[in-house]
Amino acid sequence: MSKKTSLIVAGSVLLAILVVFLIGARNPETPVGHEGYVRRGAVFGSVAFYGTQVGPTSPGMGWLLDVENVDFRVTTFEEGFQVMSADNLNLSFKAHVVMKPANGSIRQMVEVYGGSGWYKRIIEQPFRNAVYEAVAGYKALDAKDKREEIAAKTKEKFSKWLSGKPFEVQNIVVGTINLPGTVAKAQELKISKETELERKSFEIEIAKKEAVVRVEEAKGIAESQHIINATLTPNYLQHEAIKAQEKMAHSQNHTTVYVPSGTNGIPLVKMLP
Repeated sequence: MSKKTSLIVAGSVLLAILVVFLIGARNPETPVGHEGYVRRGAVFGSVAFYGTQVGPTSPGMGWLLDVENVDFRVTTFEEGFQVMSADNLNLSFKAHVVMKPANGSIRQMVEVYGGSGWYKRIIEQPFRNAVYEAVAGYKALDAKDKREEIAAKTKEKFSKWLSGKPFEVQNIVVGTINLPGTVAKAQELKISKETELERKSFEIEIAKKEAVVRVEEAKGIAESQHIINATLTPNYLQHEAIKAQEKMAHSQNHTTVYVPSGTNGIPLVKMLP
């Protein structure tokens, strides 16, 4: 083989290697809020763990690299429930768990807990079990009024199950607990009757107070009349008549004629224009 031919062959081989490398070379990216589990593929043999990375980042160009990204941001998961109360009534409600994987746990998340599907694979059923256990034993009306207490019990039970696992629970919320239709209507009627009774009791109290006021007013009027009657003596009336005569005597607008009458000289008064 000539030297020229050898160079051509060598160049072709190098070009083929370069093409294969470019085809197999990858730079897998991990977005913000995520952690990435990086694997290295193989033409022969098995895929191997390469490393982890916290987004936003990428490892640079590498041979047959691939990444599985897991969201490490706080996320709210919602579950619907149909639960039988202690008094055999069907309660319907939703519960929410606010949680995230623990930072730096990406390798565990992928190799043990299902990667990006960690909630469905690991968390969903234990969370539902904790809610069922927390609600158990409550009567329907009690459960409706104690949602915060049920949520606290759920968080306590669920946190115990999560102990030692790479997850962080921020909060658990139990939504409005709906009663069966007949029970809800009966409860509304009860509340309406109680409100009406409270209103009538209030009106009765007002009426009682108003009656007391009227009695006191009547007592005052009676006492005033008694005092006035006691003071209307003949001498007092005569004195008042003389004062009235003196006042009218100084009037410039009318002519007044006095007609004495009675034993005390109290006059009949006639006003002339």
